[in-house]
This record gives sequence, structure tokens and C-alpha cells, in this order.
Amino acid sequence: MVFKKLLAVTAAAAMSLTAVFGFGVTPVKKASAAAFVDMNQSQIVKVMGAGWNLGNQLEASIGGMPNETCWGNPTISENMIKAVRNAGFSSIRVPVSYLGKIGGGSSYTIDASWLNRVKQVVDMCIKYDLYVIINMHGDGYNSVQGSWLLCNGSDQATIRAKYAACWKQIANCFKDYDHHLIFESMNEEFDGTYGTPNRTYYSNINQYNQIFVDTVRKTGGNNAKRWLLVPGWNTNIEYTAGNYGFSVPTDNYRSSAIPSGEKRIMISVHYYDPWGFCGEESGVSTQWGSKATNSGKVDSYGDESYMRSMFAKMQSVFTNAGYPVVIGEYGAIDKSADDSRNAVCRADFAEKVCKYAKQYGHVPIWWDNGVTAKYGFGLFNRYTCKVTQQSIINAIMSVYPSTVLDTSKTYMIKNAHSGLYMDAAGAKAVNGTNVLQYSASKAKANNTWKLVPDGKGCYYIYSVMAGGSTFLLDVANNSGANGANIGIWQNTNCNAQRYKLFRNADGSYNIFTMSSNGNSCIEVINALTTNNGNIQQWGYNGHNCQKWNLIPQ
Repeated sequence: MVFKKLLAVTAAAAMSLTAVFGFGVTPVKKASAAAFVDMNQSQIVKVMGAGWNLGNQLEASIGGMPNETCWGNPTISENMIKAVRNAGFSSIRVPVSYLGKIGGGSSYTIDASWLNRVKQVVDMCIKYDLYVIINMHGDGYNSVQGSWLLCNGSDQATIRAKYAACWKQIANCFKDYDHHLIFESMNEEFDGTYGTPNRTYYSNINQYNQIFVDTVRKTGGNNAKRWLLVPGWNTNIEYTAGNYGFSVPTDNYRSSAIPSGEKRIMISVHYYDPWGFCGEESGVSTQWGSKATNSGKVDSYGDESYMRSMFAKMQSVFTNAGYPVVIGEYGAIDKSADDSRNAVCRADFAEKVCKYAKQYGHVPIWWDNGVTAKYGFGLFNRYTCKVTQQSIINAIMSVYPSTVLDTSKTYMIKNAHSGLYMDAAGAKAVNGTNVLQYSASKAKANNTWKLVPDGKGCYYIYSVMAGGSTFLLDVANNSGANGANIGIWQNTNCNAQRYKLFRNADGSYNIFTMSSNGNSCIEVINALTTNNGNIQQWGYNGHNCQKWNLIPQ
């Protein structure tokens, strides 16, 4: 896709889980990232759900130097990330440019402060249980000052060496991060001309993707099993799925623990068709789809049937072969000032993209450049962190219902393995009461819980006994050790009572303990399926005895 305009100023946007009980896991180095959860194709697509782009921020640049505010957006804030999650999105794509932040010489060292800023933003996203994609964005644009990752460049040997060096640094920086992080090799890579791809240049793109996969995998850690995302020519569906030269990279260095029949590579495409409606800054094409009332304002191509055929093509070529498809960007600019019917057509377009993405096994991620004025893609005001296009968000969430927990409700917490419920023994509302599993036919004070956000991405889990504001689920002695008992205790304002909830593809949750720095979770001891089975803390191992279903009351 060509540039997605930022503001009415001169800058523009460049655009298998193991079931072996009792095995521990290697502690991760970031508190924001817990144990790695392996997911197959259908699982990763389901948990990623509907996504949103943090566009025109970390890929923004001026004079060849990245700067997150130079295109008119404010410094990225945690409140903005929280607003995206609260709106119902499950994934966030964070475009990143490196450009002048890469040093000279043969080492091509990335500026440490810039890489640290990328980490800070990734941490914000993971903190709020968002799946996050980071890429190398503007470095491959012929139209961006300082770009170098050019498939039509004259010195491909130097380009490949620099590309490998950069991805090695990025991958090493994030090698211990969990399954919420996905790497994307590059963005809209092509020679800058439209039409049939140049085969030689396409071959260079394929080589970049192969270098990316090999380099990331060889850094080890969680990168050996992490999902990786690669594009074809200009992320164009026809030029990726058709016979134009794209080849999926081999994955020879991935973890041997991944089943041989499963993939760990995703395919990236973008969808802005028809461009007249989606991106052309004029009042000519302002309507689309079944909501259009004036055929004179509708483009001659790119209707709903065309959209469906394009998504079906990606399913036929890639999804059916085990490669998930990520529609890394889609959207339509705001032309409501030109046509009052535009808003409803934009919402219809978003709904249909999501409908067919879900039908054909793809992940849709709306492009947002932070602009909420005329011709902007923005769904949020990034200064106030408020929703500005609720109708579009409603359209997206009509297909992908929000997975954000409703903390106004109370919950029974049911073990996925035993089918029994988390219960305060003997209904005793006193410090030290043990927590175990027990059968239940209805909600009672001793088996009902209230989740209260701590404002930092975690939850306090209160027992409904004694009014639901006195006793909390508690890890004995604030221990991080395997086998630490779970009970209830009055508020102690420590990590013993803070929990990070991670959604599984089946809708269940792992409840990770912050006393263990997010490496262990609450489970039923020895995977018992009988009443009175004790509940304890243990290192994450993927067994169903560590999964819990939250039943709203």
C-alpha cells in the first residue's frame, strides 16, 4: 500500500502443549512476559482475534531518523494501550523503523535507547494481554529518506548482511518473551512501482524473508518456536497468492519440540480495495457495499464479492497448507465531511473484512494512523485516549466479541480438567482458609469470586464471602516455589495476591501468580478430579489442571 496520510501537513505515513505434569519452566527475564504457551494454527488465529495498528509512531521518521512524535502523534502512553484493549481488540501491530538508528561499520549496531523504547511499548501491550507484532517498517521504502532495505538496490550483499545483523539484535533483545510476541520481517516491500512484479527483485524479497527466519531461529530461546510473519510483494494478495514469484521460507532451525506437521510461519497481506473508497483523498468514492445508496459514489471494482474472493484465495493457497494469514492492515479513511453516508459504509466495510477474515482463518488488523480529522484512519484520539469511531469498533466487535473480562460481575472458577470449582474450604471467612476444588450446583459465597484490576495489568481475586472486599486469593508466604499453597487472606498489598490472566484459545484461562514473577500458575494438585483436591502454585506446564473457566454469575 502507498502512504497512509498522517495529517494535513507535509509529513505522510510510510506506510504442543506438553501434558507432563510437574515440569518446571525456564524463568523469563521480563515480569511482563510469562511462560511460553505453544499454539497451533487455529489456536493462534483465534487468540489474536481482531487487531489494531499503532501506526505513524515508532515508524515515523524525519530526515531519515525515527522519532515517535515527529508525525504529529503524542508519545505512546500506557493509557492508550489500555484503551485499545478495553475497546475489545486482542492484538496490536506496532510498526517500527530503524533507519538512522542503525550504526555504520560491519556490526550495524542499533541504537540501544531506540531498541529499549521498542521494548517499553511491547511491554505495555503484553501487560494488557495483547498479542503484539513488531516489524521492520519504513527501512524498505524507496520513498523514505535513509531507507536501505531495497529489493531493487544495487549492492544486495551489503543489504543482506545489514538485514541479518539488525534482526539478530532485535531477536536477541526479545528471545525470552512469551507467545504474545510475533516478529514480522518487513513491510510493503517492493521496488516502488506498481504493476507486475519484477522477478529478480521478488527473488531478493524471498531471500530477505529466508534470512529473517534463519536469523531469528538461530538466536534460540523462545525464538525457536515463536510465530514469524512474512510478506510477499507489497503485501498484495494477488502478487502473494498468484504465480508471481513468492516462496514461503523454509524453517529448518525451529525447535524440534514443534510437531512436524505444524507450521510456525504466517503470511502477511494488506487490504485497501477499492483504493478510491479506502484511501483516495477525494469526495468521488465515498460509499461501499450493501449500505451504499448512490451508485455514482461507488467504485467500479472491489465490492463484497471481490473481497470474499481475495480472502478465499489466501485460504486456498496458504491457510489450507497450515500457514495462518494476517491481514496486517486494512481500513478506510473518513470522508463523512464529503458524504453523510460514508460513516455507515466504513463500518460495513470493517464488518465485512472481519466476517470473511474469520470465515477463511485470517487475522484482521485495522490501520490507524492517529488522525481523527477528515481523511484520517483513526479510531482513537491518542491525546485523550478516547474512542472517536465507536461505530467502526462496534462493527468489528460484532464479528469478534470482546474478550475483556467484565469486572462488574462475579465468577465461579471451574477447573478445565476436573470440572470442579475453586472453593474456600468450609466457607470460613478467616485468614488462612484453604482453597480447594469442590462440586457445585449453584453459586455460593465460598465458591464465587470477584476480579478487581490492579491498574497494572493484573487482578486481585476476592472471595465473595464477607462482602467480597476482605479476603483475597493468596499464595502462602508470597512464595515463588512449586507447591506453595493457595488460600485466602486479608489484603497485604503484595504480589502474593496479584494474578495475571492469560486467555487460551478454548476460552479458558491460566492464572499466573506474580509471586513467581509470572512463571507459575494456579493448579489442582496432581491433576486430581475429586472433591477436596488441593489448589497450589506450580510452574506452567500446559496441563488442563492449570486451566480455569470463568463462569459469570
